[in-house]
Amino acid sequence: MKPIHLGNFFGLSIDLLPAALLTTLLLWIGLSAAAYAIEIPAGESILIGLVAALLHWTSILFHHLGHVAAARRTGFPMSGILLGMFGILARDLYPADEPELSPAIHIQRALGGPIASGAFSIFFFLLIPLWSGNWYWLGWFILLENVFVLTLQAFIPLSFNDGGTIWKNLRKK
Repeated sequence: MKPIHLGNFFGLSIDLLPAALLTTLLLWIGLSAAAYAIEIPAGESILIGLVAALLHWTSILFHHLGHVAAARRTGFPMSGILLGMFGILARDLYPADEPELSPAIHIQRALGGPIASGAFSIFFFLLIPLWSGNWYWLGWFILLENVFVLTLQAFIPLSFNDGGTIWKNLRKK
């Protein structure tokens, strides 16, 4: 399905796969249901679920802005970000005419996202004591997502994540 162009941001094309709209709705419903299951009132559960879904995408965007910064430092910048990979993640886009790059450059660009997410995790960890009542759990959800899904995945080599890029390029060295 054709991506929806959301605009340009810091010279990057930001696009959204339509499946992301459905998965965001499902994420909102699921997180609202989880909040309701731990006896948070229905109205507040719905709001917490919505804020959690929005913070998920904020975390994803922040992660990829880490890749943007790292890529620019290498001299081989990204051309865009495609939101909605697997419905809930994103993918960095690079110019089609990009030359063959050294493994060190690929590793440096791949590490930018986990480093940014690690910093975001520290930020949320410091904020958690300020979140009161039922919102406390939302802070923990975002913290854990940033730590386990966006930061530590750099150590898990899968074909589609930063860990896979790092591992593949470490083996080339």
